[in-house]
Amino acid sequence: MEHLTGTRIQRDVKPATVNLRRCKLVVIKGPERGTEHVIAADVIRVGKAPENDLTVTDETVSRVHFEIVRDAKGYLLRDLRSTNGTFLDGAEIKEAYIRAGSVISSGATELKFTPFEERIEILPSDKERLGEMVGRSAPMREIFGLVERIASTDATVLIEGETGTGKDMIARTLHALSPRRGAPFIVVDCGAVSGTLIESELFGHEKGAFTGAVSSRQGAFELADGGTVFLDELGELALDLQPKLLRVLEQRELRRVGGGKVIKVDLRVVAATRKDLRSEVEKGKFREDLYFRLNVVPIVAPSLCDRKDDIPILVEHFLAQLMPEGKRDGTGDGSADGKGDGEARPSLSEDTMAALMAHDWPGNVRELRNVIERALALGTDPGRLVAPLGHRPLQRASSQPTAAEPEFSPELSFREQKEQWTEQFERRYLRWLLGRAEGNISKAARAADMDRKYLHKLLKKYDIDPAAP
Repeated sequence: MEHLTGTRIQRDVKPATVNLRRCKLVVIKGPERGTEHVIAADVIRVGKAPENDLTVTDETVSRVHFEIVRDAKGYLLRDLRSTNGTFLDGAEIKEAYIRAGSVISSGATELKFTPFEERIEILPSDKERLGEMVGRSAPMREIFGLVERIASTDATVLIEGETGTGKDMIARTLHALSPRRGAPFIVVDCGAVSGTLIESELFGHEKGAFTGAVSSRQGAFELADGGTVFLDELGELALDLQPKLLRVLEQRELRRVGGGKVIKVDLRVVAATRKDLRSEVEKGKFREDLYFRLNVVPIVAPSLCDRKDDIPILVEHFLAQLMPEGKRDGTGDGSADGKGDGEARPSLSEDTMAALMAHDWPGNVRELRNVIERALALGTDPGRLVAPLGHRPLQRASSQPTAAEPEFSPELSFREQKEQWTEQFERRYLRWLLGRAEGNISKAARAADMDRKYLHKLLKKYDIDPAAP
């Protein structure tokens, strides 16, 4: 499994880059003298058992003699209760950090340790579709290029972005293109499971571990053994559970709730959040060491406002995906109302597409999909349904309240729909607030009884220019 670190995709600097962190172990004494092993795993186990990352034939070496774990500080060497002990530069250790060039001794075998880093350029992909993702804009092609490069690795990935931007699709595509695609893809929504149950959901539990635990149960990490775990809305995970998650990431092992047995797991972890985890770390709401471990390969899912060039291809994709099966291949005159000589897929007029392009899409790609799905379900020309949305003014809203009622979708959870409407409220409120304050930030903050810095943060989040007319 490869361990990568990298900067976020820089849209003004091409190509993007990631750093591939690896280490090399050279056998300088023992039966395998002269052999080299380049390893990119987070956890490297050495011993004579065949299941180790590095197997040696020295009879004086224990079956699983020692391990090397990469953490926020560097590489930690840890003896695993070996018979003859583990030595670092001649001194026996239980655990200690390794320096470049250090010599590790186990039995009659000695290995020289050398960490190194390889810088790799990530070029934008020339594809318009990758897995479940669709897009031809520069931001999406950059993500396609990065996903293509890291899908074959076991690198932990952290996906950040607003609600509805398709973070789950990035995760599913990473799994689908990986060598683990034939194994389970397990999703855990950390924001939808109550605090008392999330630990069991992740790690499993033994019978009698708590009230209601009438039998033993495997958690997501065990169920995903050999495959991928997708931790959605990880920013909602309670602080007291974060060290346990860190243990799984660093050592690929866990204990069930109420259990004492250590269970080894082989899996890849992909996490997603709508929160700024770096900011959460600064507030003390998220562990820095866990953030470091998760932020191996960061990906930022762009909002639909940042990729409006993709709206036409997304509309075509959703129409093809959502049309009743018997009507997908129909032929007709392509009229806007979908009626003609046959059951042709509805097409959108230039005016309707212009309206779609003008809309600010606070619900992002999910909102666009819901609009198309609603139009098809009602048997209505999609243009007639979405055009009013597109003509909503993008400038500051007037002080007159609207009578619009939320429209709900059976496809979305309570949390997803609440977040969608919260974002819409915040956008509209900020524009209304600035309109009353005539663009004066200090005046607006006082009127809202809001910290000025927090107001600046919200304006930046929604890309609202207080000086705009």
